[in-house]
Amino acid sequence: MDLFAALTLQIIYGIANLVLISIGLAVIFGMMRVINLAHGEFLMLGGSTVIVSTNSGVNIWVAMFILAPLVVGLIGLIVEWVLIRFLYGRMVDTLLATWGLSLLFIGLITTIFGAQTTTTISAPFGPIPIGEFSSSGYEVFLIFVAIILILLLYLLLRYTKLGLVARGTMQAADMAAALGISTQRVYSMTFGIGAALSGLAGGLLAPITGILPTIGAIYIGKAFITVISGGTAILAGTAAASILLGGVNGIISFVIGPTMGEVALLLLAIVLLRLMPQGITGRFFKRSL
Repeated sequence: MDLFAALTLQIIYGIANLVLISIGLAVIFGMMRVINLAHGEFLMLGGSTVIVSTNSGVNIWVAMFILAPLVVGLIGLIVEWVLIRFLYGRMVDTLLATWGLSLLFIGLITTIFGAQTTTTISAPFGPIPIGEFSSSGYEVFLIFVAIILILLLYLLLRYTKLGLVARGTMQAADMAAALGISTQRVYSMTFGIGAALSGLAGGLLAPITGILPTIGAIYIGKAFITVISGGTAILAGTAAASILLGGVNGIISFVIGPTMGEVALLLLAIVLLRLMPQGITGRFFKRSL
């Protein structure tokens, strides 16, 4: 029974991990149809912000929940202003431009901190005993953060004027412009919010993963697999794909090993896209956010 509880908690954490690393990309790709290959580097920058600021004496919670999303969100706004806004509707060009941007961020962080892992920080919470086993208290905390984040985004998109304007602009930009809405401002805010969510996720995961300049490559693959498998609905798609992919990954990792767990995740995503080319929400939850 203790083993089952510990395994269940680990699987739920795997699902929450996918939600965290994917949600920023889901906002940018799902609402703007921009393929942001620098998404992993946004996560890396968020983690670097937390590590540098906490080592400089800043409270870890301030660094995670304020500085990381603020810094990366501002970087995202700058990127949108100087690069992305000239490439809307040109998906291949956007892909190449953001790939170059990811290389730029990797080079900058490597130049500043070196190619090795930057000084790590310890997780704020200790282990939680589960009979003969134990689980990380910080991982349990991240599970609750992922749930709250999904709920807050749902409330923002469904019940606020900002969410209504953003969804309306993404669905019919010409009509929104005819009604006097600055579509360019909406695009900038959406990209900035997506980047800020990525920075928040990177900052929250920094105590667990540490930070390498190239760690974004680990994030980007899982994030794109989750978002593409989820389909067009931003929140429902991300949540559904995370539950399915994270659950299978956790079970296979426990039975066979973590490497085969990653392989199973990829194979399942391929099967899902073969059976449902429009993603999970292309067939189910079509009217969901």
